[in-house]
Amino acid sequence: MTEQTKTRFPAPLYAAAGAGDLAWQELRKLPAVVSELSDRAAASLKTANDTATTTAGSLREKAGTTDFDRLRSTATTSAVAFAQVAQERAVSVYTSLVARGERVVGTGVVDAADVVNADMLTTEEPTAAIAPGVSPTPATVKPRKRVTKPAAE
Repeated sequence: MTEQTKTRFPAPLYAAAGAGDLAWQELRKLPAVVSELSDRAAASLKTANDTATTTAGSLREKAGTTDFDRLRSTATTSAVAFAQVAQERAVSVYTSLVARGERVVGTGVVDAADVVNADMLTTEEPTAAIAPGVSPTPATVKPRKRVTKPAAE
């Protein structure tokens, strides 16, 4: 076996533990969030019916006067900027999940893992326990005679 030189778990394991802890805390808030969202949805539905007809008319007018080349150019530059921001946020979130996972896992688990790894390195492979009076070699088995059928004529 190779000797483990690290005293920490890999960062992805900490990130998974941190994500699990964060999910657990957010799920505890779920009943309150569902209640709030259902109230907001009912209120939004009432106002959406009133504004739908006026919005449709104004959107038809705007569609006729839109410069789609400028819109495409703006969308491309915005997408690149958004991708850079999203990448920076993803790294930040991952780092915070790793830190949260380190707190969740704690140093006690790392110490226990070090003890287990040390025990594994020093312990030899177990030998099979043999009952007294039993031969350690397998019992001899008589080979079966092979019966062949005579060829059909």
